[in-house]
Amino acid sequence: MSADPHYQATEDAHTGPIKNPKQLLLAVFFSFIVPILIIVALVSYVVSGTQPAGTAEGDGMSLYGVSKDGRDREVADRLKKVGAIEIRDANRELAAGETVFKAQCVACHGVPGIPGAPHLNDAAAWAPRIGQGYATLLEHALKGKGAMPAQGGGDYEDLEIGRAVVYLANAGGAKFPVPERAAAAPAADGAAPGAAPAASGAMAAPAPAAEASAAAK
Repeated sequence: MSADPHYQATEDAHTGPIKNPKQLLLAVFFSFIVPILIIVALVSYVVSGTQPAGTAEGDGMSLYGVSKDGRDREVADRLKKVGAIEIRDANRELAAGETVFKAQCVACHGVPGIPGAPHLNDAAAWAPRIGQGYATLLEHALKGKGAMPAQGGGDYEDLEIGRAVVYLANAGGAKFPVPERAAAAPAADGAAPGAAPAASGAMAAPAPAAEASAAAK
């Protein structure tokens, strides 16, 4: 009966394409394992940030008229610190004028320096400036004047910048005294003892009046 061709065709139609365990394993592999591997590969691609060739040019393209470099600068400016706090020792020794000059002024006012700036030991260039006085020269140094940028607010105190001004001006013929810190005013210790007796006397003054009032009663 099994040799009947019609029966064999009917049996084959009902058995399906999987006829042995090997075919079953292959079907499971391609139905489940391969899609999972594809999903894992896609996730790895997205997470790793891998980009196809040619995106380097795309990164440099302008967005709304602003280039990538411009956008980076804008972000850096927004993240820039607004201010900073620096703690200095108020009792430290002041830097000498020559020290400040070599650290902050020599590039322009040294020799050869830059054209237009009065150089060290150049009496002819310093003469009209010395005539303006130390206060004016110090203001120009701290706040800047012409091509010279402001020197105040940097690594040195204003008083130390003043010492550099005096060093330069005196090398050009001035006789400015070297600025120093103002001495602290001594405490008025003598006034305190005298104040106590006065206060004591003020408190004791009403006593006789109180005694007179008691006697009158």
